[in-house]
Amino acid sequence: MKIKKGQLVELEISGIAFGGRGLARVDGLAVFVDGAVPLDSVVARIVKKKKQYAEARVHTLVTPSPYRIPADCMHSGFCGGCKWQFLTYEKQLEYKQQHVQESIERIGLIRDVPVHPTLSSPKIFGYRNKMEFSCSDRRWLLPDEMGKEGIDTGFALGLHVPGTFYKVLDTRSCLLQPELGNHILHDVRKFIKASDAPVYGLRTHTGFWRFLMLRHSVAHDQWMVNIITAKEEREIVQPLASRLMDKYPQIISVVNNITSRKAGTAVGEYEIVLSGRSCITDKIGELEFEISANSFFQTNTLAARKLYHTIKEYAKLSGRETVVDLYSGTGAIAICLAHGAKKVIGMEIVESAVADAVKNCEINGVSNCQFIVGDIKDGLSRITDRPEVMIIDPPRAGMHKHVVKGVLEMAPERIVYVSCNPATMARDMSMMTESYRVLEVQPVDMFPHTHHIESVARLEKMRQ
Repeated sequence: MKIKKGQLVELEISGIAFGGRGLARVDGLAVFVDGAVPLDSVVARIVKKKKQYAEARVHTLVTPSPYRIPADCMHSGFCGGCKWQFLTYEKQLEYKQQHVQESIERIGLIRDVPVHPTLSSPKIFGYRNKMEFSCSDRRWLLPDEMGKEGIDTGFALGLHVPGTFYKVLDTRSCLLQPELGNHILHDVRKFIKASDAPVYGLRTHTGFWRFLMLRHSVAHDQWMVNIITAKEEREIVQPLASRLMDKYPQIISVVNNITSRKAGTAVGEYEIVLSGRSCITDKIGELEFEISANSFFQTNTLAARKLYHTIKEYAKLSGRETVVDLYSGTGAIAICLAHGAKKVIGMEIVESAVADAVKNCEINGVSNCQFIVGDIKDGLSRITDRPEVMIIDPPRAGMHKHVVKGVLEMAPERIVYVSCNPATMARDMSMMTESYRVLEVQPVDMFPHTHHIESVARLEKMRQ
């Protein structure tokens, strides 16, 4: 059967592909179906046709899979925030383990590595400690709103439709953040809509209101509100800050990041404190971390405890080791390991993150950590100590091949590789298999209701 773009086809979903889409086959051709899960029977519309595969979206759900459950969120299926709400949590964990295993075998070509069952998140709703909402001068309508009269399409504050930069849903409530965050979101929406200042146009790049970022401290139940605007107009945003601080005692910080850049990122060129403090603090286990508006911090605080416990177990420190922590960020892993090591040396390209790492060491009374600012690709030679243990926690793109070369030259006895992308983790580990054995991998679910998965791999240097 030949298929073409725009065609409706009946499909039996037999598997799930990396990226979270259902997998079906038509005369041997792989068809990746958005919104489908194994054992679904669907009629799907082909949206892309290539020589080796096709992509489709569910048009009609004929027979639902036994793994399907009703999604709690009204935006499910349209919002890019969490696309697996309709899938039982047990199956989410199972498929994430499967994705990690398949990546290691198919991309890394590494066999017989135990991939343990995925560690679950302590909370599967209300778990995110950071949310970013985009402002738009045009609201993207849901299907049941199309063609209705009296619907305001000229404003949105919310999350994006998957794969787009300009389609923004007017998100009334997000179940991934604690409930108070939704009340704050509602009040900010109401204020912005009543404001005389224009909302930013994602196509025209004109306007004032750009983003709302909310941060929550799980340990102290405190909030930071970060309002991102296109220019500094304190007289416009100060009343909003004052109103929020007066209404919600849990809000201890309201800041204004200002950016004139066209890029759709909620990071300011500079920042002013409107009310309260410039930072909030949160804990992972007994360790406390200061978090500013633009700091990196694991978005699932409770699951991060499981992640860091796994890293600690795999590092197998005795107190005598020198540890090198690559892509050390704000120092969370380094500080977590410091009490079990002789010395920890972190390397990170972002200068402000290193400043945060130094400050976090002071907060936790850690004195045996040293941090180096620099591009790891070019700067590994600046680390003169030979480490017994190396922690590697790269961005989604994984390690540059020059970094892999540098790691192999440093030749630590043990490597703990932490990854949010199983594909690049598998690729990077495959480049080290001549010198290192991959002993085990532990997936940790930091992102329930999404296909994303964090993994920790334990590697050991082979004896010559």
